[in-house]
Amino acid sequence: MSKPKVAFFDFACCEGCQLQVANIGEPLLDVLDIVQVVEFREVMSEKWDGEFDVAFVEGSITDEHAVQRVKRIRERSKILVALGSCATIGGVNGMKNSFQLEEVGKYVYGESYKFFPTIHTKAVHQVVKVDYFINGCPIYQPEFLTVLKCILQGIPYYVPEYPVCVECKLNENVCMYDRGLTCMGPVTKAGCNSWCINNGNICYGCRGLTINPNTEGFKEVLKKYNIPEDFLMKKIEMYNKCKELDKS
Repeated sequence: MSKPKVAFFDFACCEGCQLQVANIGEPLLDVLDIVQVVEFREVMSEKWDGEFDVAFVEGSITDEHAVQRVKRIRERSKILVALGSCATIGGVNGMKNSFQLEEVGKYVYGESYKFFPTIHTKAVHQVVKVDYFINGCPIYQPEFLTVLKCILQGIPYYVPEYPVCVECKLNENVCMYDRGLTCMGPVTKAGCNSWCINNGNICYGCRGLTINPNTEGFKEVLKKYNIPEDFLMKKIEMYNKCKELDKS
């Protein structure tokens, strides 16, 4: 039996999630025993002209060329996986959607902006069907391995819909609000084992909002610590601005 053919592609992103895959270390050798990586620009120069059993797509979709390219990848792929925040929720590139496209173009390219046509930033699932989602900026390596195992077994992977705060409590972390810092953990979906907080950082909301975020409870937290709501709402938009397109 031939190994499943796996490929990685990137769009508007920093490619940090693919770097996370390349840096998995010893467990990656076990992965390579059961799959055949046929295209992965960050680590190999070979290209593949056939179909893909699994295609991992990193990055958000920000122009018409990207729209057509991701559609072609989808057509060639039995399973398509959105890899990282830019792909799953639009990521930081979505901040562009707060401005007029012409304004953004002029700011970046000056009067030459017409040579660089753009569209509102979209997550991959807002353009093509996505079968699996691996959230995070960058992705959490253990979750990547878990999702890959689910794919190869033909079973679904369910992204946790409870907030990062749950994992934080399990890891016995001191709440960032009690340390005088703001944190998006109360409304951000878990699955990362609260690794940012474990390492002394705050949660920036890079995994996206839970389906039914406890916004009222979150507001109570902000009120308790005298933090303006507008400040945190802007922080939510840093990764989650593209979510507005799902409502339109």
